[in-house]
Amino acid sequence: MRLALLTDLHANREALDACLTHARAQKADQYAFTGDFVGYGADPAWVLDTVMEHVARGALAVQGNHDYSVTHETRPQMHFEAREVIEWTRGQLSAEQMAFLSALPLTQELERMLFVHASAHDPVKWEYVTGLEPAERSLRAARKRMVFSGHVHTPALYRRADDGRMGSHVPVPGTRISIAPQHQYLVIPGAVGQPRDGNSAACYALYDDIARELVYFRIPYDNGAAARRVIAAGLPIVFAMRLIEGI
Repeated sequence: MRLALLTDLHANREALDACLTHARAQKADQYAFTGDFVGYGADPAWVLDTVMEHVARGALAVQGNHDYSVTHETRPQMHFEAREVIEWTRGQLSAEQMAFLSALPLTQELERMLFVHASAHDPVKWEYVTGLEPAERSLRAARKRMVFSGHVHTPALYRRADDGRMGSHVPVPGTRISIAPQHQYLVIPGAVGQPRDGNSAACYALYDDIARELVYFRIPYDNGAAARRVIAAGLPIVFAMRLIEGI
């Protein structure tokens, strides 16, 4: 199985379309979407329709914090501009799309793999996994060899060796990473729809469970068009600038 891993789509039509086109060219035969399909961007309905079509064909999908916020009372922890987009998004979605978001699970499992938006330690707490300690908490809670998540908008890879030692790796786009069967891994592909590592190119990853190889990709796309859509929709301009600057 060649599994395409996409997270933090954030209503960015141009970025998602570019990543899916690239994944098809890489002969991906399964897809996993680890949350935050809405929020920040101007095309939540198109993005959700696309995810729903993939799920209908067997793709995996879990709920992210922005998805949760659209279908629940908005959390006060969200900053003002994000809450503004959440309110706007609710008015853009059909009843079917809202029901899809509401019904999404916090985690999904497939064989020796677990999929979660944030930390497997407490998925609905939406903890940011940004170092070895939170990565170890997530891996210990998951009890699966491969854990795939998102939420932090920056590509990352953590490994828990069979002796319990933790390590991290900064992925190089396009470089094949061998996955040792005796270790446990936490894979964060980076954001499709709003990268925040200073590189505006969209992110996704591909995991081959037969070859036991993982590859991270950076996909250039028309981020100018996506930014213009944000402005045209009347959403906070900061989210347009983030698409241009990758921060």
